[in-house]
Amino acid sequence: MANAGGSFQIKRIYDDPADDDGCRVLVDRLWPRGVTKERAGLELWLKEIAPSPPLRQEFAHMQERFADFRAQYEDELEDNPAVEQLLDLAARHKRVTLLYAAKDPEVNHARVLLEFLQQRSS
Repeated sequence: MANAGGSFQIKRIYDDPADDDGCRVLVDRLWPRGVTKERAGLELWLKEIAPSPPLRQEFAHMQERFADFRAQYEDELEDNPAVEQLLDLAARHKRVTLLYAAKDPEVNHARVLLEFLQQRSS
């Protein structure tokens, strides 16, 4: 496992890029509506880190399903090689910003991914 020197944060893709975003990585499987590649300012689109399509569809961003979704997504992340890719990015960048399109800043896969990566990198 890589030694993550940088930190992770999450941000909606619809928010304007900022100088302190560092390495910007889209962590959604689907491209967000209405966002051009130029406006996104991405270094990487890491579709493979997103929840599997069946899990995403089952969750459907319903708060009452979030606890089950979190557990299942964390199980998927345990075996996902894209996790190492993000940890390697953090080792090379001061900050890695994980970008997502969901409306709810608390009940979404990027929040689960952020907490998972923070645990793995500590």
